[in-house]
Amino acid sequence: MRRNHERRRALSDAAIEVLAREGARGLTFRAVDSEASVPTGTASNYFANRDELFMQIGARVYDRMLSGVPATAVGRQEGGMDRFVELMQELVVRVSSFPSGHLALIELRLEAIRRPALGEVLSERIRKDIDTNVANHVASGLPGDETSVLLLYLSLNWLILERLTLPHLLDEAEVQRLIEAAVSRALQVPQISSHG
Repeated sequence: MRRNHERRRALSDAAIEVLAREGARGLTFRAVDSEASVPTGTASNYFANRDELFMQIGARVYDRMLSGVPATAVGRQEGGMDRFVELMQELVVRVSSFPSGHLALIELRLEAIRRPALGEVLSERIRKDIDTNVANHVASGLPGDETSVLLLYLSLNWLILERLTLPHLLDEAEVQRLIEAAVSRALQVPQISSHG
């Protein structure tokens, strides 16, 4: 296998786009080569097989989703509920701004049903992400507990999926109201209302 890390990243990025657009069946080495604008056969020089390609996509999606996110989101946060809502709104915008990455993750989850090794890798990576989010939340001093974070993780992931797959289903004002409601209900406090 080739060792050019920049080329491997570029091929992984191309594979994310192909997977998001064409689904798992459309993810071929030829399609990745075409998306990356490299000679036919290049991807197969970097990835031994489709299993390895799926694994690399999973790792690369998270690298890209977390790029630009401050490494130290940990620390005391001022503002209580209002700040918590703001952070969740920022999260939804950030994840939604990389639609192909989130859609590729959905495809990877579906493919993990048929590829147990991929399922193990994704489960381990996502669990690590959840544990980090819970630890950061506890350290932040914001209201809520581990269950609150898990409820928000689950509900906001589905909200992001709706935004990406059915963009006209909810308007922006509804999205903001739903985020506020999700935070207040996950924390079991009366809903705040900054939108009247």
